[in-house]
Amino acid sequence: MNSRLRLWLGDPLVLLCLVAGLLAFVVQSGELGTADTTHRLQTTHWLWTPEPQVFPNEYPEFGLHGRGGRLYSWYGIGQSLLMLPADLAGTWIAHWKIFSGYGDDPGVRSIVVSYSIGILVNVLTALVAFRLLRRLRFSVREAVLGVLALMFCTTHLHYTQNMMENNYIMLLTLAGFSLQYEWLRTGSKRALLAGCAALGLNLLTRLTTGLDLVAGGVFLLLVLWFEGVRGRELWRRFVSYCKVAAPVYAFFLLVDRVYQYYRFGSFTNTYLSLFSKEQRSLDPTLPANYPWTTPFREGFLGPLLTPEKSVFLFDPLLVLAIVLLIVLWKRLPPEVRAYGLTSLLLLFAYISFYARYTYWAGDFAWGDRYVSTSVELAALLAVPLLVRYREHFSAWIWRCGIVIIAASLIIQLASLAFWLPLEIYQMETLGHPTFVIALRFKNIAAFTLGKMDAWGLKNDSMRQDPWDYVHITTWNFLPFLLRRVGAAPSWVVDMVFTIWAAAITALAWILRRLREECARLPNGSDLS
Repeated sequence: MNSRLRLWLGDPLVLLCLVAGLLAFVVQSGELGTADTTHRLQTTHWLWTPEPQVFPNEYPEFGLHGRGGRLYSWYGIGQSLLMLPADLAGTWIAHWKIFSGYGDDPGVRSIVVSYSIGILVNVLTALVAFRLLRRLRFSVREAVLGVLALMFCTTHLHYTQNMMENNYIMLLTLAGFSLQYEWLRTGSKRALLAGCAALGLNLLTRLTTGLDLVAGGVFLLLVLWFEGVRGRELWRRFVSYCKVAAPVYAFFLLVDRVYQYYRFGSFTNTYLSLFSKEQRSLDPTLPANYPWTTPFREGFLGPLLTPEKSVFLFDPLLVLAIVLLIVLWKRLPPEVRAYGLTSLLLLFAYISFYARYTYWAGDFAWGDRYVSTSVELAALLAVPLLVRYREHFSAWIWRCGIVIIAASLIIQLASLAFWLPLEIYQMETLGHPTFVIALRFKNIAAFTLGKMDAWGLKNDSMRQDPWDYVHITTWNFLPFLLRRVGAAPSWVVDMVFTIWAAAITALAWILRRLREECARLPNGSDLS
């Protein structure tokens, strides 16, 4: 057993998965992160209990009237299905006698769901991202560093703590790209079928991920094109791909449409058309094109340039990835060029699609959540490229790359400090535009020094919802939240603090062990 344990602890992939799992454990707050995920969890509960998808008191803030006049959630069912096993377990555990006297937030059910799903998705993402980077001919060391950068230095970390659908979409898209690329190289129809199923599952979560499906095909097409494949051979590959992909995508689209028909009595409409109609009936002053009311230029430049949502501020690794792709373009193998270009085209497509949407920035979110997944896909290349081609560019690019990585890490760690609505509430009095990341660091300093009131960082809006006020006025980690709420016994809070500290210690030890193992690995394009 000892020799087997030593063998596992000498395997970089095992250590990487342990890092991913421990990281997801220590960053959790026990809450689901946003009302969106809470509503999706209620849909999960609806699947197996008599409870409705939407409670009457939630309307009109949430819910749409559907068949039989009943209220339904407007979201896809993908994330709700993902949370089903955890919801079953969490509901069962919440009824244990030991928890009979505890009914406050964060609830036992939400704690079970957030921890189990957060850890599962993070570990699977680490495995899939590592596999994809290896298939792109990066070495084990380069792939490990790339996955660590994704986990720690992109908004993926923030959405590990706040369980929106982003990281689940990221996992499925990475899996789709990796498995479909495996088919391209090996001819394995099983790999292509699994890759298409992964991308098809995305349709059940957010219908706009149809862009990810298209991107998967574009990625393969660009690989072939950069390798000089033309004419009949290119057409043959395209037909072979469509014979497998088209039926799979059609199946998942049919599932989505059946669910849409069950709720709203139509196979062809989307929730946005119903949302627009219902909102205009409640407020006739809304324009006819609601919710597509933002000028395209404003919505397109917003995710790029605004201090409140710019992808370059919230994900600085994207800058490094773009620079390295440009500088190294002629040196890069076809598959890396194809992946880099596809991810940037996907980012452009998402920005363009949401540009005219009234809530183009994702509303209550850290950064622009609608485009964050495509940003992370592109940023995945940054560190592997920096390490692989260090000798091929000047020293100042290397130094700038290290600075960007360090800045990215600090920004993502800061994103965990408080619940994300804090700055959104503050902007009601601070006004727009606000440099949100700088405000977050100011909040950290003010809270640490006990200067939130003295520095004018509290306002009446923050106090309108008592639970929101409790949540945004403490560090956003479960032990601190339990202590702030004050509903759990002190011995429970102390025990949770002890477990949390032990997990952080274990994470630091595993990271050190992983660093030692990676130092022993050669750098290069080995595929062993």
